[in-house]
Amino acid sequence: MQFMEEAKQTADAWLLLNDAEQFDQGWETAADFFQSRIEKSNWIVAITSARTPLGKARSRLLQSASFTRSLPDAPEGEYVVIQLVTDVILAYAGIQQSRPFRQSSGFPLSRE
Repeated sequence: MQFMEEAKQTADAWLLLNDAEQFDQGWETAADFFQSRIEKSNWIVAITSARTPLGKARSRLLQSASFTRSLPDAPEGEYVVIQLVTDVILAYAGIQQSRPFRQSSGFPLSRE
């Protein structure tokens, strides 16, 4: 399904921006709803403090991807919930979740 593949590619691109510590660009390319929920400066502080102790991502493996029209505390819409097993340098592998949201213009890069 092209819709699911587009969502996965969007999530991958957004995660790569954050892996490269381009947090400002990550915020700028996120969905409008995401931007309305957190100011850019607060996003940069939050993601820096969350990711720094883990170190760089070494690998990600897709665990699941599923379509939904609703998420808690989010507007009704078209979402793909993507779960990845992520291996980082300074910690054990864990589950990382991305939830791309399709806006009228398509999928912007979305949130982690």
